Amino acid sequence: MTSTDPRAVVVRYIEAVRDGDAEIIHDSFGPDATWHYPGDLPISKVWRGRDEIIDDFLGGMGPLLVPGTLEIALVGTIAEGDRVVAEWTSRAETVHGGTYDNRCIGVYTVRDGRITGVVEYTDTRHVAATLFPDLRPDLRSDLFPDHDVPGTAPKLP
Repeated sequence: MTSTDPRAVVVRYIEAVRDGDAEIIHDSFGPDATWHYPGDLPISKVWRGRDEIIDDFLGGMGPLLVPGTLEIALVGTIAEGDRVVAEWTSRAETVHGGTYDNRCIGVYTVRDGRITGVVEYTDTRHVAATLFPDLRPDLRSDLFPDHDVPGTAPKLP
């Protein structure tokens, strides 16, 4: 029997994404789940329903990555009640010739053994630069090489 423990549900889901196990990915979500991806990227919105999350959000990322290059590693989890915070790394070669290499945090809500909500936090400048290089120049991190140095303002080109 599959565990309904929230931490186990989230770990099983992340491992399924890593392993490409579509059945477990599908079974991990409740039918009315939501996934909030904050920001102003083409993928930034609240994705509603298991099918939209899997087919449109997660599935929509596939064409941006070189097949067979995605590597996902779970860094750790913290759980309290029905909420689980998971940290993972994602790395892949992109169809634009770059390397996507990001650390991500997801705050998952799990009820009755299924993920019912996710809010994901990540470096959206890196996402813009590597996965959506045709976006407005002010959203591209390669134009701001010092953007992550604490206490400094980005240097404009």
